[in-house]
Amino acid sequence: MASETFDLIVIGGGPGGYVAAIRASQLGLKTAVVEREHLGGICLNWGCIPTKALLRTSDIYHLFQRAEEFGLKADNVRFDIEAIVKRSRKVAGRLSGGVGHLLKKNKVTVIEGEAKLEKGSKAPKVVVKGKDGKNATYEAKHVILATGARARTIPAAGLQPDGKTIWTYKEAMVPDALPASILVIGSGAIGMEFASFYSTLGSKVTVVEMVDRILPAEDEEISQFAKKAFEKQGLKILTKAQVEKLETGKSGAKATIKVDGKSETVEVEKVILAIGITGNVENLGLEALGVKIERGHVVTDGYGATGVSGLYAIGDVTGAPWLAHKASHEGVICVEKIAGKDVHPMDKSNIPGCTYCHPQIASVGLTEAKAKEAGHEVRVGRFPFVGNGKAIALGEDQGLIKTVFDKKTGELLGAHMIGAEVTELIQGYVVARQLETTEAELMHTVFAHPTLSEMMHESVLDAYGRALHY
Repeated sequence: MASETFDLIVIGGGPGGYVAAIRASQLGLKTAVVEREHLGGICLNWGCIPTKALLRTSDIYHLFQRAEEFGLKADNVRFDIEAIVKRSRKVAGRLSGGVGHLLKKNKVTVIEGEAKLEKGSKAPKVVVKGKDGKNATYEAKHVILATGARARTIPAAGLQPDGKTIWTYKEAMVPDALPASILVIGSGAIGMEFASFYSTLGSKVTVVEMVDRILPAEDEEISQFAKKAFEKQGLKILTKAQVEKLETGKSGAKATIKVDGKSETVEVEKVILAIGITGNVENLGLEALGVKIERGHVVTDGYGATGVSGLYAIGDVTGAPWLAHKASHEGVICVEKIAGKDVHPMDKSNIPGCTYCHPQIASVGLTEAKAKEAGHEVRVGRFPFVGNGKAIALGEDQGLIKTVFDKKTGELLGAHMIGAEVTELIQGYVVARQLETTEAELMHTVFAHPTLSEMMHESVLDAYGRALHY
C-alpha cells in the first residue's frame, strides 16, 4: 500500500528537478521531490555555483597582480586556500538552503532518501529508502527522473579518481593546499575552468585534449584565441594527445602521454579528470521497466517522455548539453505538457553555453563551420575588444565577438564570444535568436555607450560591411 499519493513525483532535487516541481505546484499539481543528498543537486553544491565562487577569488587575485596598471599599490598580496574553499562552500550552502525554502513556499513535499522505481498502474511506483534504512512506497500519476549525471571515468586507462591524487570536480573544489603542479585531462568547460583557477593562483598546469583544439564545442576561431590567451598565462596545452598510462605514487602522479605519435612523461602533484559526463541511470529499476538507455543516458522525446507510461526524464540524465539552465527549462516544458498546456519542445540550438575561465567564453547557435555544413551561405561579423572604449577603460582589451548570419535571410545563425563578461553579454543574442530577429532589427537597435555590449552591435554591422569603430 502506498504511503502517500501525488499527482507528480520528481526524483532528484537539482536545477531540473526542483524547478519542475515548483512549476508543477504552480499549475495545481500535488507534487513531491525525492532527494538523496542535498537540494540543488550537483550544480548548487558541487558545480556551477561553488566553482564560480572559486573563480571570483582567482579573478580578484589576478587583478591584484595588475594593481599598478590602475594606479594602485598592492604589495605582498597573498591568499589563504582554506579561506577560499570555505567561502565557496558557504555560498553553496546558502543557495541549497534557499531551494528548500522555495519548495516549502510552493507547497512541494520533500522526501529524503534514495528512490527506486517499480511497475505501477498508470505510472511507476516510487520506493524510497529513507535515511533510517526503511522503505516507503509512493504513487503518482506522473514521475519525472531528474537524477543528473556524474564525472566519466576510464578505469582501464587508469583514469579513475582515488580522492587523493586523481581528482574529479568534487576534490578539485576543496583542496587542502595549492598543488604545485596539475594535469587536467580534458579541455571542455569543466577542465578549462579548473585549469584557469589553479593557474591563476600559481599552480603549473598542463592540459591534455584528445582532439585538435581545446574547447572543441566552441567555434574554431574562439578556440584558437583561447589557446593563445591561456598559453600566454603560462598553461601548457597538448592537443591531439592521449593519456596512455597514469600511475600514482607518494609524491603525485606520472602520466605517459602520446602526442603526434611520440610518448612523453609528465609528472605532477595532482590530476583532474574532466573527460565527460555520464548519466545517473543505475539502481533505479529502469531496465525492468523497459526504459531505453543509450550511451549512459535516458532517451526521451521533445517533452521528456520516455515511452514508459507516466515516466519522464529531464536534465543531465537525458544527455547533452549538460547544463543547469537546459535542465530547468526542460523541467518546465515537461510539466506544462503533463498539465495539458500548449507548449513547444525545446530548441537546443538556442541554449547558450558559458565557460567562466579567464578569459570568459560564451556562445549560442551554430559555429561558422556547422552553419556551412548545414548548407547555409553565411556572412560573418567580427569585432575585437581592442576597439571598444569600455573594454579599454576596464583594462580588458583582449577578446572577440563573432556573429554568423544566413546570407539570404539575415537569420542570426550563431554568436561566439571570448573576453571579459561575455557570459553576461551572450543573453542578448539568445533573446535575438528566440525572437527570430534578423540583422535588420539588430543593426537598428540602440546600444548604450560606453558599454561592452556595443561590440555586439559592431559585430553585426561588420557582417554587412558597416562596422563603425574598427
